[in-house]
Amino acid sequence: MDLSNNCENGGVNQTKVVRIIWVDTSGQHRCRVIPSTRFNDVVKKNGVGLSVVCMARSSHTEIPIGKDLTGVGEIRLLPDLSTKRIVPWMEQEEMVMGDMYIRPGEAWEYCPRETLRRLSSILKNEFDLEMKAGFEIEFLLLKKAVKDGKEDWVPFDSSSYCSTFSYDAAAPFFHDIVDCLNSLNITVEQLHAEAAEGQFEFALGYTTCLTAADELIYTREVIKAVARKHGLLATFIPKYAMDDVGSGCHVHISLWQNGKNVLMAADKSSKHGMSTIGEEFMAGVLYHIPSILPFIAPLPNSYDRIQPNTLCGAYHCWGKDNREAPIRTASPPGIGVNLVSNFEVKSFDGLANPYLGLASILCAGLDGLRNHIQLPQPIDTNPSYMDLKFQRLPQSLSEALEALENNNMFTNLIGERLLTAIKEIRKAEVNHYSKHQEAYKQLIHRY
Repeated sequence: MDLSNNCENGGVNQTKVVRIIWVDTSGQHRCRVIPSTRFNDVVKKNGVGLSVVCMARSSHTEIPIGKDLTGVGEIRLLPDLSTKRIVPWMEQEEMVMGDMYIRPGEAWEYCPRETLRRLSSILKNEFDLEMKAGFEIEFLLLKKAVKDGKEDWVPFDSSSYCSTFSYDAAAPFFHDIVDCLNSLNITVEQLHAEAAEGQFEFALGYTTCLTAADELIYTREVIKAVARKHGLLATFIPKYAMDDVGSGCHVHISLWQNGKNVLMAADKSSKHGMSTIGEEFMAGVLYHIPSILPFIAPLPNSYDRIQPNTLCGAYHCWGKDNREAPIRTASPPGIGVNLVSNFEVKSFDGLANPYLGLASILCAGLDGLRNHIQLPQPIDTNPSYMDLKFQRLPQSLSEALEALENNNMFTNLIGERLLTAIKEIRKAEVNHYSKHQEAYKQLIHRY
């Protein structure tokens, strides 16, 4: 399957249609497709009409959840032209991220991109800081096979972590993805086979958080589409095989000011390798992480992944390069000894709406800065070996929702109505999957 010419050259520049993409509260990618003539003549200025139920759907049904977002009411989905790109795997198409407005010039309070944009402005205005993010995307690559007399999706291979054989078998698939991402100006730092059967990972470069979320969406689109071109299915579901490790979407966070990483300490005298503002920001994220989970681990299946001894971070703690902590500080190659360039949030998974996920992290960091929250001591061992000393993070979406219900900090920053919609949809997910234990297996077709 040769996509190289299309991906490298961006396709033939004779656009027929434009996809306007948004991500709903359940984390699903959706789009409206507009003929290019109408897009240029009407839509790029005025947008397209969209029912308010676009932000009221769950992972398991198209029936709106809750009482506030129903079939009554309409918004405008306006393209953010700065994000418009040629679709690298589909000739004569373009794609663009959409923003949600009540009318041109008046943002809709449920818009995920606007929520992240607004919170980024608060961080800038109050502290003259910019949050940057970089994602590690884990996914399963599945192939069709006959199993128990019927067709099923099974792992692409059975190789091990960083296996050369596994990479080599999938190399043509990876080549096409890298070509496509290059054509979108998305930086790939590295890729490799992961620990689960048929599991792989792409690490993307860091950038401003809104752009990082956009690039994550485009990267997911590329991975899913290229897999289809190769007769495969890629899925970001956190836990497909219950007897194997899961897939996450770890995010690395840093703080910048005037082009300089100011999360990092100015010299080696810092106790933890971070500046005071870096420590306070991360302390806020650590303090609030039980309440952040409904944003970044949004389905019951997410909690099947967050288990001890799986490098997912199941305990409420942090550590220096400790991959068993949900938050770890990182010192990648090129960073000075005893200095930290970013911290990683390991609980984030591939079902999350990245705009809402980053917004929740930003909220918690803001609270850390405003209230000068102090970091506890780091953990330098596997916290499961010290079970009585450390509290587990919520072990289910129900527990995470309870933590969010008891935390008033997010209400004003996220917005009461959007937060209510998020909670209602998460509660509906809990109810559905508790009654349909095997339903998570269908998520491979939605995520």
